[in-house]
Amino acid sequence: MTFTVRCYTADDYDSLLLIQREAFPPPFPEDLWWSREQIISHVETYPEGAMIALCDGEPAGSATSLLVTYTGKPHTWEEVSDRGFIRGSHEPNGDSLYGIDLCVRPSFRGRGIAQALYEARKQLVVRSGLVRFMAGCRIPGYGAIADQMDAEEYVRQVASGTRRDLVLSFMLKQGMRPLQVLDGYLDDEESNHKAVLVEWPNPHLDT
Repeated sequence: MTFTVRCYTADDYDSLLLIQREAFPPPFPEDLWWSREQIISHVETYPEGAMIALCDGEPAGSATSLLVTYTGKPHTWEEVSDRGFIRGSHEPNGDSLYGIDLCVRPSFRGRGIAQALYEARKQLVVRSGLVRFMAGCRIPGYGAIADQMDAEEYVRQVASGTRRDLVLSFMLKQGMRPLQVLDGYLDDEESNHKAVLVEWPNPHLDT
């Protein structure tokens, strides 16, 4: 197998829709898949952050990012992504790359596609001289035990390795670290509607 990660264009819309359709099947709402208008906006606003992964030439996964300035201010996915269009929230002179989406077709999972997309994002951070890569990370294991501990304690346990979370544990393996818990980030009952803002600091910058 050979992986290729490149910037997607509006011509990749059908491939991107295929990835979304398979990665988020019903009952996931179809109206939350990327629309053609959103894809065009990604490409026009910040083409470097619009990535598609190909496996032996087949569309396997995609990721979308934008630039922001990190202030620590709480936010939701809709706010940071401009409802998925990014044009209203992208800051050309921002210090951080913010990932708003990453998905992999089920038939290609377990082959390193997600890791390849994360690596491409890290390379973009280094190449652009940015401070960090950031993302709002779901914590789908938290909702079932939200009555037993607060989200901050849950994150601490996952970060220490005493508890595993399907998404956060994966993100930590990518070299990312928790920054803060975000309330109401997504309509996401599994995560008790919370997310964790995580970062990968640019190792080539003095901090």
